[in-house]
Amino acid sequence: MSAQVIDGKAFAAEVRGQVAEHVARLKADHSITPGLAVVLVGEDPASQVYVRSKGKQTIEAGMNSYEHKLDADTSEADLLAVVDKLNKDPAVHGILVQLPLPKHLNEDLIINSIDPAKDVDGFHISNVGLLGTGQKSMVPCTPLGCLMMLRDHHGSLSGMDAVVIGRSNIVGKPMAQLLLGDSCTVTIAHSRTKDLADVVRRADIVVAAVGRPEMVPGDWIKPGATVIDVGINRIDAPEKGEGKSRLVGDCHYDSCAEVAGAITPVPGGVGPMTIACLLANTVTACCRANGVDEPEGLTA
Repeated sequence: MSAQVIDGKAFAAEVRGQVAEHVARLKADHSITPGLAVVLVGEDPASQVYVRSKGKQTIEAGMNSYEHKLDADTSEADLLAVVDKLNKDPAVHGILVQLPLPKHLNEDLIINSIDPAKDVDGFHISNVGLLGTGQKSMVPCTPLGCLMMLRDHHGSLSGMDAVVIGRSNIVGKPMAQLLLGDSCTVTIAHSRTKDLADVVRRADIVVAAVGRPEMVPGDWIKPGATVIDVGINRIDAPEKGEGKSRLVGDCHYDSCAEVAGAITPVPGGVGPMTIACLLANTVTACCRANGVDEPEGLTA
């Protein structure tokens, strides 16, 4: 394999270190401690693991962590009341409602009930609009992490040709907006794109976020391109034993790594950056709420 491996785990540790330094400075200079509140409805096992990790890393960064765990049958009115209380709490600078929510709850309604200034997921319609028009916003964590890694690897992205495979509101669309903001020429590709392989082959930067295991083979990649693989897919791994599985991305790693100039692995690439950027967004929100200069390098 010739590609340089972009180590998301190591880079995320650096970002968390920067966050911790800024938190310590906020405490020492302004007597302010950033606070992140996470709301979990129900007992989805993956969500529970994710919330525990968020809480642990929040505390390790020196911030206050507030967890609100609600029963799966919690009513919409009761959940909205919890969000409203957090909106009004000055000790809470960031609010995250863990998705997915139980089916009887309207996700859009709940997300848009969060104060946009505390919306550290960047999903509120106001933040979506601000990002799309190039204004200051809260930026979705996963695309922000991808952008940070690309900037770190390339320096300037100006003039580069980027293809984002996937058009989700959580990754694909905001990723395209961030790349446009850094003066890339951006194409959003998806399942209906004609000649998808040829579209991808033109790209200096490929961001794969479709949720289809190993969909992108190496012969789609332009030699020397940078590949950011957002996908996290679990597939059967009979070679590891009966009933065993393994994680793979949306790109076929081995074949893409033979052609690309740089690539993120799965696991250990984009994934660790998501929580690191959540912490960064909480610090950014705290600074904005208190009229303190934002830390450089922790947002778009």
